[in-house]
Amino acid sequence: MSAVLNTETAARAVRLHDKAANLDALELDIAPQQEPAAKPGYAVVRVCAAAVNPSDVKASLGLMPQAVWPRSPGRDFAGVVIAGPGEWVGREVYGSGGDIGITRDGSHARYLLLPVEALRVRPRSITMDEAGAVGVPFVTAYEGFRRSGMPQAGQTTLVLGANGKVGQAAVQLAAQGGARVIAVQRRPGPFEGFACAPVDVIDASAEDIAARVREITDGRGADIVYNTVGSAYFEAANKAMAKGATQIFIATHDRAVPFDIFAFYRGMHTYVGIDSLAMGCVASTAQLDVMREGFERGTLKPFPVARAFGLDEAADAYRLVLSGSTDRVVLRP
Repeated sequence: MSAVLNTETAARAVRLHDKAANLDALELDIAPQQEPAAKPGYAVVRVCAAAVNPSDVKASLGLMPQAVWPRSPGRDFAGVVIAGPGEWVGREVYGSGGDIGITRDGSHARYLLLPVEALRVRPRSITMDEAGAVGVPFVTAYEGFRRSGMPQAGQTTLVLGANGKVGQAAVQLAAQGGARVIAVQRRPGPFEGFACAPVDVIDASAEDIAARVREITDGRGADIVYNTVGSAYFEAANKAMAKGATQIFIATHDRAVPFDIFAFYRGMHTYVGIDSLAMGCVASTAQLDVMREGFERGTLKPFPVARAFGLDEAADAYRLVLSGSTDRVVLRP
């Protein structure tokens, strides 16, 4: 049994028809959108807020080989269910997925068709804009910790590239778990996105990372290293690892890095690779379920949304994100 909630007309969506060499050459078609039919097991979401993630922009440029064409981009969303199973219609929901906006039409559009299993009711403690912007960073950060052992009291977690949104989410999750957190960024002072217990901040532009970590930990090093940047911090991260430590990777600039096998096995180290695109919308929703209590209690904080754009301004939003801005940016379709 399905129900339908009437919505306004003139719906539109960002459409990508082919990859581009760079952002200036990218053609974003803001096209009319028909409301999709809610086939069995699916629901139609009227999107109210959708984050613009770096991966959204990179996929738009053809840097994700699994991306299909044409499509609407956008991996994160928050909105209202307008068609589908009666118990869902009218409910405010949020979610994310490595398939949304990559192998299926995404959230940079008025309407989004998804399996019901991918929907969760928006936590009342966070706004619609915030709910549309927590997905990719927090799901990625949590998956890294899930596969490497969640941070615990008595441990030290080192987050490299803590100025990025995944880095900020990792800082929060580690602090929530009771670990001591060291954040490495290329500027002094903590980001407001940390929103947690006191964090030791290392300015990578002014300090020797490994030496400073050893100093802070009385020579022991970090138990978990969350390297959100990859090759640029690879050597320093390895030198900062404690005996038996784990290092998590989610990205890199250079594919080849110098690797000391002797130091690796003598250090009893573990490396964990995370590809958030491999986690579809249903799997990502399971991660959000685990973190929901943290958002409700306030031990996890959504990122302040600095800029909101309409669909007509999507190119400006993409350009801002690709420029390396630390602002959290959403589209409001």
